[in-house]
Amino acid sequence: MHVFWHQRDLRIPDNRGLAVAAGDDTVLPVYVVDSDVLSAVGTRQRTFWMAGLRALKRAYRRRGSDLLVRTGPAADVLVDVVDEFGADRVYYNEHYRPARRNRQRRVDDALPTASVTDLVLVDPADLDARYENHSRFYDDWQAHDKRQPVEVADDALADVDDEKPVPSPEADIDLPDAGYEAARERWDRFLADGIDTYADTRDDMRAAVERPVGAVSRMSPYLAAGMIGIRELWRDASERHAAATGDARRNVQKYRYELSWREQSYHLLYYTPTLLTENYKQFPNAIEWENDPDHVAAWKRGETGYPLVDAGMRQLEREGYVHNRPRQNVASFLTKHLLVDWRVGARHFADRLLDHDPASNAAGWQWTASTGTDSVDVRIFDPVAQMHKYDDGADYVTEYVPELRGVPASKLVDWPTLSDAERETLAPDYPHPIVDRNAAYERAQRVFERALGKR
Repeated sequence: MHVFWHQRDLRIPDNRGLAVAAGDDTVLPVYVVDSDVLSAVGTRQRTFWMAGLRALKRAYRRRGSDLLVRTGPAADVLVDVVDEFGADRVYYNEHYRPARRNRQRRVDDALPTASVTDLVLVDPADLDARYENHSRFYDDWQAHDKRQPVEVADDALADVDDEKPVPSPEADIDLPDAGYEAARERWDRFLADGIDTYADTRDDMRAAVERPVGAVSRMSPYLAAGMIGIRELWRDASERHAAATGDARRNVQKYRYELSWREQSYHLLYYTPTLLTENYKQFPNAIEWENDPDHVAAWKRGETGYPLVDAGMRQLEREGYVHNRPRQNVASFLTKHLLVDWRVGARHFADRLLDHDPASNAAGWQWTASTGTDSVDVRIFDPVAQMHKYDDGADYVTEYVPELRGVPASKLVDWPTLSDAERETLAPDYPHPIVDRNAAYERAQRVFERALGKR
């Protein structure tokens, strides 16, 4: 008998480690509730994971098996399971967060193990250690073959029954349905009404409000929890791409391309384990972060006086999710206009996001903060220009910032440039900008140029 150790891969279909474990013997699936690992994510995501764990347990039971759920340090628990069932090897999918790597190494030291690449389409070890930009990474990554999804036969699963309960934490927001079936249903919705127009709608904030699953896929919570496999998404998108023509083909290709950013995030974490805590880019001088606690608090509340930024932060608080366009804007505003260390924002996202993924979160924050892989020395998103371009009807802003409903969109897009008197007349309950738009922009430019040794 083999043991398969589930981690952040809460599914049976397209689970490579599970399939390999079941390839030549009966496989016993196990999940270890390790408080040290679970404490690294917020209560919202923990609650979503545990709901997914219950869905996984039901899925195994429908197949005539069960998922053993045990609590404690993984190495100790798995040694006990191997002894109890007379198993000869533990299989698991490779995960790249440093704490999970350490946990995997402890299991490797305690037991015979075999690890499998499952989290990504291309094993980072098959790629170069460093790329100067995403385009170079993409060209190399795209040239590698992508594996097809895998399945596991029901008769390969151990005939066991486990009555131990799954923990049931409670979140402070409503959560989407969890598990593979919910993930597949959402993916099917996007395939039916979204992927053929994705490039055209992915930054359309009106579409994001009117059809949140369609303008984009909203698959990130399920991918982050491993409730659906990346190969399944790639296969379906690639089949659609091969069959499409004209604009539809361009739109589908954009979705496939966007998946490569997730792949690069894991590539970065694989080769640079310090990505979560240290600047990826080397600076000759220290970045002079301000880290004003009042500014951080206003940013978290969505009360900066910049409508697009505040809408993004309030979407985060309400849904545990932020659309990618405002996600970039809130990160840029914190790190550039407010000069707050990107790690402060990354920690807040880890606590509040339902789709928090350690690699994508750190890589995204570092790219936006100009400490990561961006080929531009100092990238600063102008939240006024960004709203003009992507939310000129203020559909997104007024969805999440009710104090601004009823204010003409033409005024909202230029809100930080209006006079205090005009703002107070239009929306007396909404705060004034906490920093001057132009002065903050220029300050950020100076600070980063000094860090880069250009001043």
